[in-house]
Amino acid sequence: MRIGIFSDVHANIEALTATMDKFKEHGVDQLVNLGDTVGYGASPNECCDIVREAAGRAVLGNHDAAVVDRMDYAFYYEACRHVLDNHSSALTEANRAWLTGLPYEFREEDRCYCHGSPLNLEEFDYIFSIEQAQSCLPYYDDLAAVTFIGHSHLCKAFALSRTEVHAVVATKFQVRPDHKYIIGVGSVGQPRDYDNRASYTIFDTETRTFEYLRVAYDIETSARKIFESNLERNFGNRLFLGV
Repeated sequence: MRIGIFSDVHANIEALTATMDKFKEHGVDQLVNLGDTVGYGASPNECCDIVREAAGRAVLGNHDAAVVDRMDYAFYYEACRHVLDNHSSALTEANRAWLTGLPYEFREEDRCYCHGSPLNLEEFDYIFSIEQAQSCLPYYDDLAAVTFIGHSHLCKAFALSRTEVHAVVATKFQVRPDHKYIIGVGSVGQPRDYDNRASYTIFDTETRTFEYLRVAYDIETSARKIFESNLERNFGNRLFLGV
């Protein structure tokens, strides 16, 4: 089975549409969303509608949790809080109910899917460095063979033995049985690795092969929608830079 895994759409309908088209071209068997469908962008309901319909499974992201009162986001910076307030008030009843019902994680065979670190799920901790991945070593036996995460907006993968963590630098690699893996799938709607194309991934459960993929999208339209709204302009500017 080929699983299309994507995360952090952040209300960017142009990036999401381009990504969905690529998944269709690849002929994936299942789609999994790792959270944060809302936040930052100008099209929260449109993106929720698509993800809710297309993704067979989905988990809760921190921005998702914030807009449906499942977490306190008072500590977020002002511009981010403003977007979350805006999206919360704009959500349809169906999309609010969908976000409210999303789990923090789900496990399927030897795979785990969650938004941030698999430890302390409600805290949405980041894992994008070796040091952060090392925090999982004491819980090695509890980890799934492969844990897929979003949240950092970075394409970062780590292979864990019982005592060490190594970064995986390849864009396509095979998951080996003598290690456990934590794989950050990047962001569809707001990449932060200086590549402004939407990031999406595919995992083949038979060959145990994982691949990072990118697709260009209409950034100008996505940014213009932000500029024409009452949202922070920098959320549009950063789309061009991929940061």
